[in-house]
Amino acid sequence: MFNKNKNTSSKSKPSQFMAILGITSVLFIVGIFGWLLLSATKYTQVLKEDILVQVYLHSSATDKTTADLKNYIESKPYIKDVEYVDKATAYQRNQASEDKYDEALLGGDRPLPASINFHLKSNYVQTDSLVNIKSDIQANSNNIVESVVYPAGVVEKMGPILKWVLIGLLVLAGIFALLAIILIDNTIKLSMYSNRFLIKTMQMVGATRGFIVKPINKQAVINGLVASIISILFVCGLIYVSENSIVEVKQLRNNQHLLFLFSAMIFLGVIISLFSTHRSVIKYLKMKLDDLY
Repeated sequence: MFNKNKNTSSKSKPSQFMAILGITSVLFIVGIFGWLLLSATKYTQVLKEDILVQVYLHSSATDKTTADLKNYIESKPYIKDVEYVDKATAYQRNQASEDKYDEALLGGDRPLPASINFHLKSNYVQTDSLVNIKSDIQANSNNIVESVVYPAGVVEKMGPILKWVLIGLLVLAGIFALLAIILIDNTIKLSMYSNRFLIKTMQMVGATRGFIVKPINKQAVINGLVASIISILFVCGLIYVSENSIVEVKQLRNNQHLLFLFSAMIFLGVIISLFSTHRSVIKYLKMKLDDLY
């Protein structure tokens, strides 16, 4: 009798190992894709917030009117950062820039105008919002604004392109999540299939359903947790290598988003493991012995 239990236990260990390995593999793939999706979303935000809006001022603008306008712009909810650039600084930046202003168009030695430059929050970087922002600034500038300039063509093209890219990524994320659920479910079914006779034997010797199901469900939760932690460690290792290889990748990291991703991986691993295991155990308990062969 002891040898029989020992053999049964040794047979169940490989199935547990294969279950953990299968869940880990699937969650690792889900984690990679989730990280890529989060990085792409962050990169989209960075691109939008890199759009520079320049408010060129008339030469008649005084220090007070300029300060009032700058404070007015800073108070707006769409502002990310604001900077006042005087004529001397504008000239120095123009000389250092690869894309210099054509001084002939400015009238020979006419200096570049002072300006108030600012970046917008990503949610406001769209054509309609920028048109309204431009009108609002001009209407509340005390007539010291010469022009409001921003790359309208870039903004117009950027919006639809980024929108469809994000939609595509979200669709792929949904497909990957569905495939992950199916793959983990099938992995658990295969693991439980190898233990079907053990489950049925316990039932035949008088064990209640609760007595049989409880330890198996507990093991399923442990398997899901172990697989989730291992997959998270692998994803963290991949992120670490990527950030050290490509500097720009590190700038896209958002620790809160990564925490959400890792929490979702743990939830997915534990819940699907528990649900699939419980369903398989109940299935074999309801089956007749002859149907197990």
